[in-house]
Amino acid sequence: MRFSAIIAILSASLAPAAAVFSSPISARGSETKVPGDSPLEFCAAQHDNDILKIQRVDLSPNPPCAIGEATKDIEEGAYVSLTVKYGLIRLISTTADLCEHLKDVDLECPIKKGDLSILKTVELPAEIPPLHSTLANPFVSQGRYTVLADVYTKDDEPITCLQASVVFSRGFFNLEL
Repeated sequence: MRFSAIIAILSASLAPAAAVFSSPISARGSETKVPGDSPLEFCAAQHDNDILKIQRVDLSPNPPCAIGEATKDIEEGAYVSLTVKYGLIRLISTTADLCEHLKDVDLECPIKKGDLSILKTVELPAEIPPLHSTLANPFVSQGRYTVLADVYTKDDEPITCLQASVVFSRGFFNLEL
């Protein structure tokens, strides 16, 4: 069976950072950490009524693997409220159709009730600086990106809410010695 798109989308976008940088995560506590090897955390809200019960997400080694259970079908009209911040600066704040983006991770609506899993190969984006260049460059700056994805059904029932923080390092002069 298949896993919820939000896990796949977050896994696909955050796996390269976890694999390349192994960045420390700003953990608020073990109760918010999604089990497994990933920077994903549950949002501070209560999750007892979430439709998606996430059991584990492993981003490293590649390909990422996620396991969970949908307590009911997730149908057309489900949406993601997505916020991306760089430090305290909000870069993106948007609402996206969940089912429209499922194609990006080889899924489609409806996602049927039951046990779910996904194993998705991830290409490393060219925008991520190679680890060796950041270690060799003495003029390194860091940037912390925080992603918040709050997912709902078309009737505004909570599917899940996840967040992650990743630190990217990039040199001022981008010189390789």
